[in-house]
Amino acid sequence: MMKHKIFLIALLFSFITYAQKDINGILKTEIVQKHEMGYALHIPVNTKEKKPLIIFLHGSGEKGTDIEKVKIHGPFKYLKTHDLDAYVLAPQCPENEEWDNEVLYRLILKIEKENNIDPNRIYLTGLSLGGWGTYNLGFAHPNLFAALVPISGFVDLIQLEQACTIATIPTHIFHGLMDDVVNLDYAIAIYKELKKCNGNVELTIFDDSGHDSWSRVYDNKEIYDWMFQQIKKQ
Repeated sequence: MMKHKIFLIALLFSFITYAQKDINGILKTEIVQKHEMGYALHIPVNTKEKKPLIIFLHGSGEKGTDIEKVKIHGPFKYLKTHDLDAYVLAPQCPENEEWDNEVLYRLILKIEKENNIDPNRIYLTGLSLGGWGTYNLGFAHPNLFAALVPISGFVDLIQLEQACTIATIPTHIFHGLMDDVVNLDYAIAIYKELKKCNGNVELTIFDDSGHDSWSRVYDNKEIYDWMFQQIKKQ
């Protein structure tokens, strides 16, 4: 009787083993992601001639859907009391998200298509999280920008490895010596990497400034004059 049981178990195991098989296949599918991003756009008085475009990326405190937040700092704050003969675009990063290069790129293309913008005078700047976004977008689309102005921005390790990608773009980095939110070392590190690539880069460190080193930059006519002098090389 025991021999019959052993035989049946062996036969069943043999059948299960024989029934197992591997298959190979291919799945074809398409995943569509939808994104929504608000923005503010300043249009210069005279639009008959092509004008520069300044793109401003705000910090983490201005995320959300209240578009007025993007006007608290940066070029839109400057525009409250001064004129700029340029388009100024300020996207707003959605809550619980970071700056998305592809979404920003598509927004820039849309604004460029719908307005009389000089493609050789597109400038990208941002503060804090927007400084990080400025590096990221610059690395992703280095042929798009005539100048970069990151302020109080942190830098990822992978960004340091890509530094040479933006070496030919005139870049002016600003940071506060007493910044206790984003360490000054980030600005120094990417500055040194760009210098290794013979990059066209300047670093300004404000000795008496903390994290908010952007107010004295954006509230000053000099930074806009500097940007407007930069023309993208063909």
